[in-house]
Amino acid sequence: MTKELIFLRTFAITAAISSSFLFFSSFRDSGHQKFETIDVQRINIVEADGTVKLIVTNAGLFPNGSEKINGRLTNPDRKKRAGMLFFNEDGQECGGLIYDGEKKENGHSSGLSLTFDQYDGDQVMQLLTTDTQKGDQRFVSSSLVFNDRPVKESQERTIAIMEELAVLRKNDPEAFKAKYQEYKEQQLIGGAPRIMLGKSRSQNNGLFLFDDQGMPRAMFYLDKDNQPKLEAYDEQGNVTHSWPQQ
Repeated sequence: MTKELIFLRTFAITAAISSSFLFFSSFRDSGHQKFETIDVQRINIVEADGTVKLIVTNAGLFPNGSEKINGRLTNPDRKKRAGMLFFNEDGQECGGLIYDGEKKENGHSSGLSLTFDQYDGDQVMQLLTTDTQKGDQRFVSSSLVFNDRPVKESQERTIAIMEELAVLRKNDPEAFKAKYQEYKEQQLIGGAPRIMLGKSRSQNNGLFLFDDQGMPRAMFYLDKDNQPKLEAYDEQGNVTHSWPQQ
């Protein structure tokens, strides 16, 4: 009986090891698997060295703040949304696609954003659409936007600066304004839209140009009544030239 038990135990262990070896060998040797349907909450696409290059995720596992990607902090103030995040060869986030949409108590809210970032910075190009309805009023805006970003901007430094400014804003608004301006003059934070092509919230469709402070300076558009207009503005937002003449 003792010899028989020893034999059975040995056989069971050997069979388990052999099955595991065959299972993992099938994946290693093939390197290419086919599936009809995969239900998954998040996929990380990585290089051979483990560097994350693309994340496809649901809203719940969207990285923000508490999670590091490629050893780098993620934006703690970013809302969790379903979508994709892109990463460059240095492991820095360099763009993404996010979207959402839901009914509200008195309407709905939805949007989509496809962005591409400045190296080690924030977005310099964005394809954006928003759709908001409150009661009988619905506002739809769709545009392609090009932005200027500070030349000394750094993603990790920006996170630290925003945390510092958030404390100042809460405790000392005047100190917050002074510190914000200081960082802006150092070209560490800031940025401004320069070109927008598309439909504005006021339902004007056209080309909108901004100066380096983000102030509108020229517009060529069709208004909501399908009337063409061309307007130029000074630094304070006053109309300096317009066509057709009022």
